[in-house]
Amino acid sequence: MESPVTVVILAAGLGTRMKSRRAKVLHRAGGKALIEHVLETALKLAPPERVFVVVGHQAENVREAAAACRVRFIEQAEQKGTGHALLCGRDELAGIGGHLLVLYGDCPLLRPETLTALVEKQASGNAACALLTAMMDDPTGYGRVIRDAQGRVEAIVEQKAATPAQLAIREANMGIYCFEAELFWKYAGSIEPNNPAKEYYLTDMAEILARAGHSVEAVMLGDAREALGINTRLELAEVDRILRTRTRRDLMLAGVTIENPDTVTIDAGVSIGQDSVIGPFAQILGKTVIGENCRVGACSIIVDSEIAEGVEIGPFTMVSRSVVERDAVVGPFARLRMENRVGEGAHVGNFVELKKTALGAGAKAHHLAYLGDASIGAKANIGAGTITCNYDGVHKHPTSIGKGAFIGSNSTLVAPLEIGDGAYTAAGSVITQTVPADALAFGRARQANREGWARKRREQGKK
Repeated sequence: MESPVTVVILAAGLGTRMKSRRAKVLHRAGGKALIEHVLETALKLAPPERVFVVVGHQAENVREAAAACRVRFIEQAEQKGTGHALLCGRDELAGIGGHLLVLYGDCPLLRPETLTALVEKQASGNAACALLTAMMDDPTGYGRVIRDAQGRVEAIVEQKAATPAQLAIREANMGIYCFEAELFWKYAGSIEPNNPAKEYYLTDMAEILARAGHSVEAVMLGDAREALGINTRLELAEVDRILRTRTRRDLMLAGVTIENPDTVTIDAGVSIGQDSVIGPFAQILGKTVIGENCRVGACSIIVDSEIAEGVEIGPFTMVSRSVVERDAVVGPFARLRMENRVGEGAHVGNFVELKKTALGAGAKAHHLAYLGDASIGAKANIGAGTITCNYDGVHKHPTSIGKGAFIGSNSTLVAPLEIGDGAYTAAGSVITQTVPADALAFGRARQANREGWARKRREQGKK
């Protein structure tokens, strides 16, 4: 494409059929807001300064969702149709030449390759406009593409205005256009609200340009679902399914094994390395990165986390906003709640919960422990039932456990607390004071046995 592309994304509507108080383009599918998918595609065709988002309903929320892309915005305070949305941006857009590509914020399935073909069709044929169409068995709800005797596009007729003969046409307008920018702005003022809704329709431009002697071309989609726009929760669910199927397919083609893939949920922003295996019913969400040769067990959930090479995540394990270094083992039935770092070769076992904890290389916490706001040295061993008492009802306090320390089962560690390298705590202890390196700490009452007590109690119970 020799001429530059300017992309305008229409995203001002509320979407009343969604039955939601949230603007339609902010609903999520495939792990991202709808507008994020469209922006990601648009930025493969044009730089941020040539991408414009038309905002209206919940404009500030839409701006926030698009902020990271550093694109530009056009305000459509009152929604009067698709043509009106473009006209609201006349001051910003009319002086920009090249190709003018119009997309919708609720159409996240369009591929960059399809849009590139649309732009090239408009450019190579020297057409004033190129539009996406599709042959549909049931085009109900779509505008029909009207062609002349030579097969050239001469108009688009909306369903409400179509005659019975026009309604029988199966070629439907998908609503995605590429205009020669200067010609668009030359004739844009000719759009009039001559329809029951009294709105300015962008579809009128096909007839306006053809009537003025300019050619209008069409690019026909092989699958109309690629241009599917979302109006209801049912359509949102279908788009989510398609996006996630694409993600799983791409990962499997890149060398990832996904067992029973239809049961697995993977967000679009996830990266997984070669030869990793994802078990059934796993969910891998957000911006998670998983290295090569990992295994994620069945029904595990990983969110916004970094998993290094060779890691095993056991079944039914939850990992959130954490880092797991290479060759570590986490789970089954473990929970890494937030901001944890599990060191190389470390083990976190069943029913162990970590919160803001660094577990050193080769350290082990195999069973039934809560470790919060803790720093645990390399090769330390945390016994079953260990708890860090990090919260005093007002403030959180840290616990530091040294390298090679051995924490006996059912130890209660009352923070703030420091346990030195190589130190031991006796099983069942309540530890409240610093334990020096290589020391043994006891913190429990002396055992006393009362001979015959149980027998006497049983005999009294029989009386």
